[in-house]
Amino acid sequence: MRIYVNLLEGRGVAVKNSYVKLQVGKQKSKTTIFGNTENPVWNEEFVFRVHDLNDELLVSIYKCDDHDHGHGFFHVSPAGELTGRVRIPVWRVAEEANQTLPPTWFTLERAKNGKSLDNDSGKLLLALSLHGRYQETSMSPESHNQLQWESRIQNGRASPPAPRNSNEGKHLMKALAGRLEKLFHNKDEAPRDETSSELSTQSDNEDRVMETCSEDSNFEELIEQLLQSRNEHGEMPEDLQGGILLDQSYSVSPKDLNLVLFGLNSEFRINLAELQGTTDVQEELWRWRSEREKSRLRRAVTYTKAASKLVKAVRATEEQTYVKADCNEFVVRVKVSTLDVPYGNTFNVELLYKIMPGIVSSSEGEFARLVISWAVTFSQTTMMKGIIESGTRQGLMDSFDQFSTLLSQRFEVVKAVDTLDKDRVLATTKTENKGDLDLGIHYFWNFTVVSTVFLLLHVVVHIFLCEPSMIQGLEFEGLDLPDSFGELIASGILIIQLERVYYMVSHFVEAKLQRGKHHGVKAQGDGWVLTVALIEGSNLASTNSTEVPDPYVVFTCNGKTRTSSVKLQTLDPQWNEILEFDAIEEPPSVLDVEVYNFEGPFDQSYSLGHAEINFLKHTAAELADIWVPLDGKLAQSARSKLHLRIFLDNNNGVETLRDYLASLEKEVGKKLSLRSPHRNSAFQKIFTLPSDEFLISDFSCSLKRKLPLQGRLFLSARIVGFYANLFGHKTRFFFLWEDIEDIQVLPPSLATVGSPTIVIILHKGRGLDSRHGAKILDEQGRLHFYFHSFSSFNVASRTIMALWRTRTLEPDQKARIAEEQLQDAEDYDDVKPLLLEDAPSYLVAEDVKLTKVYTIELPLNPKSLMGMFDGGELEHKVMSMSGCLNYVTTTWEQATPDIQERRVNYKLSRHISSFGGEVTSTQQKSPLPDDNGWVVNEIMILHDVPLSNHFRVQFRHHIERSSFMYNACKCDVYIGIVWLRNTIFESRITRNIIGKFTNRSEEILQLVEREALLTSK
Repeated sequence: MRIYVNLLEGRGVAVKNSYVKLQVGKQKSKTTIFGNTENPVWNEEFVFRVHDLNDELLVSIYKCDDHDHGHGFFHVSPAGELTGRVRIPVWRVAEEANQTLPPTWFTLERAKNGKSLDNDSGKLLLALSLHGRYQETSMSPESHNQLQWESRIQNGRASPPAPRNSNEGKHLMKALAGRLEKLFHNKDEAPRDETSSELSTQSDNEDRVMETCSEDSNFEELIEQLLQSRNEHGEMPEDLQGGILLDQSYSVSPKDLNLVLFGLNSEFRINLAELQGTTDVQEELWRWRSEREKSRLRRAVTYTKAASKLVKAVRATEEQTYVKADCNEFVVRVKVSTLDVPYGNTFNVELLYKIMPGIVSSSEGEFARLVISWAVTFSQTTMMKGIIESGTRQGLMDSFDQFSTLLSQRFEVVKAVDTLDKDRVLATTKTENKGDLDLGIHYFWNFTVVSTVFLLLHVVVHIFLCEPSMIQGLEFEGLDLPDSFGELIASGILIIQLERVYYMVSHFVEAKLQRGKHHGVKAQGDGWVLTVALIEGSNLASTNSTEVPDPYVVFTCNGKTRTSSVKLQTLDPQWNEILEFDAIEEPPSVLDVEVYNFEGPFDQSYSLGHAEINFLKHTAAELADIWVPLDGKLAQSARSKLHLRIFLDNNNGVETLRDYLASLEKEVGKKLSLRSPHRNSAFQKIFTLPSDEFLISDFSCSLKRKLPLQGRLFLSARIVGFYANLFGHKTRFFFLWEDIEDIQVLPPSLATVGSPTIVIILHKGRGLDSRHGAKILDEQGRLHFYFHSFSSFNVASRTIMALWRTRTLEPDQKARIAEEQLQDAEDYDDVKPLLLEDAPSYLVAEDVKLTKVYTIELPLNPKSLMGMFDGGELEHKVMSMSGCLNYVTTTWEQATPDIQERRVNYKLSRHISSFGGEVTSTQQKSPLPDDNGWVVNEIMILHDVPLSNHFRVQFRHHIERSSFMYNACKCDVYIGIVWLRNTIFESRITRNIIGKFTNRSEEILQLVEREALLTSK
């Protein structure tokens, strides 16, 4: 569910330069700074996602001094003065008719301890509406049960651990001794541990390598057979859970890189074996082998890994299998077994080589991207699991560092796409659309069109070959009726086929004419700029099994939305549109994506699926080309997904980081400075964060779960993270500042060894990826994290609270910060608010067909009823109550001796149209003969509504004295549609507009009657 907030204007705010901050839950946004007026006019719309009807909309207005215009992201102005705020519960909007609160004046509340606030803090004019269905987020039963079990363990009800095997304990002690010995060696002299020798590749003994030129050519033939086989075509598999060992692009074609890595007679493998000291290499030939009712290309490679100071030479066996081969994409899964190492019969190491075309900064030549991931699979349970995984990881990293170095000497390493290459990638995005001819051939080359053309040609040839038939039955001259049921059926089939082809042609033409209102609009301002390239969709769902949807996409970030164009009649739309969000001060954490089905400009659009993209869980290279699966019942059943290219840039520079840290220093009570690049890099590597995330502070502490776990708590601009490494068993997790609902401080206790405890409580359903670090899960479904034993508790608690307040921007907390730096208020001159420019004039169409939709007898004389068109208080009040925002009119001007003309401009509320949008109208009024009444004609133009450039809406109000009642009048309302372009949606849009505005006219006239009678009394 989403809440749309229209901030219209303020009255009597008594500040010179002001801006407004809005917040729902932990989502926030702000307006631009409006200067030199006590009655600012913002006319801005914001949208927030609602997770709970008990949430509140907090609207706070701040004073900004003249010298404080340079905000960095996260920057809290030390001179920012909280002038007042408004709290509006979401349930209040939900209880309104149609879940829409018309424009209403809200009185600003003063801060409790505000010293410089006047008694009258002013008012704000707001219009609110709710859209969508309320959905609760819940945890899975497995997660709930797991945390409840962990909670029971802490209360002493856990079952005793199973007894350990004595032999296994001896091995553990030996392994630990070896690990400790290794730690005291220098890095250059550090030996490889027993498991790091598992995964070498080739030998320096060329006599043992079975490779010939004929075998190499045989490998190429097998690859060609593999490419022609349908068994190996499919989606690219996910990376293995152990992590990424190598992700690099090279100046070579994917096919040639595959040949170098896995072909026989490979010089690269020979050189790698020499570098790593691998001997006794024996390679089998690639052969087709059956696996799970599929034939796959497979071979085995055995070799002996060189001995180290602590580990003897180890014999290893690799089973290499092609799991995908499709044009320029190759995927090889390698299973490595090392039975000679301790516990070697309990685990295997898996490697996944993915070779694919690379997206790079240069557009010349072919490039291949190589991604290698790893995992350890255990066939038996063992106490040594953590040590085995840690040793394997270190050994693989050492081995593939040599692998990467040698491969980079053979092929040039090219730069992967990043934010610096955004313009180049977006430029290629604009040219990825197929030509009209190709699209037309692909669209019309189907059975319906071909059969219709064939049938039509057949009928035309038949007409030329046949002689005129005799007049018989009920026929007469000029009317030739079918002479049999066969002719009647054939005629009906031909008509149906022609109609279907006509609709297909209309669909194709409309799809080419559609343009999104935000496509190509450049971002404004300095700060964090978010750019989203919407490429295409795949397997979109349909709300009706008999109809194909007309999809469009809405992106939401920090309260702002961007909308794509509508694509007609397709489950696999192609957009290739670029949408940019205006610069914001803070780096965004998530991007909401929702796909809708277009049902008409005034109908409620149905959701086809939604997704949430967390920027912290993806690298810049991943965001530059990502497929996003959609959530929702329809989307998940259809496996819907979107293809996006996302770029997040900070064009403010490093000074914004220093400003942000300076704003925290006073509350923290210590000097904060930027961490070194090496420290930041290590922090990003621990939690796999993007390169733009910077570390602010870190503290040594203990995490309280079943048993205390000593580690470090890391604090950055967007996350709170914890990391611990106990004998190779690593614990790490992080969650967003926006996920935090509350932070509490518990007094010292015996369980925490006399140390205070910081308890961080997350919102319901948030931080599920971090649930393994939570102590308990409460009855409301919230995760609780306990941290204690800080080396400096006061500094740690102040830093955590300051970062949380700054990130979430709670008005009460911001007020306390502002009160410390309040200055004496100054008197400001009154400045009149800015006026909107006149809208362009449009002539009223005289030849359109109008339909009478409503008639009413009112106990008002025509002059009183014409008050709804005089631009006075009655008109503005009625139109505001009916959902017209920012209503502005010009004065009536004499167009002809008998006709007066004026222009009207306003914005539609979300209750009237789910698209919002603006309206410009031209109205003309003329008197009836004998001063018996008036005729008011109006041409309405809709903006920012799909297909709005195809039509105009015309109204006519015929107001005359009533012949049945004294001092009363009769009003007839007529509506018509002026079509400027043809479209297949004419009938749908006509029904939608006439139905909507019929009800709207009835509502407006009833409001006029009520307000006029109240005024007269």
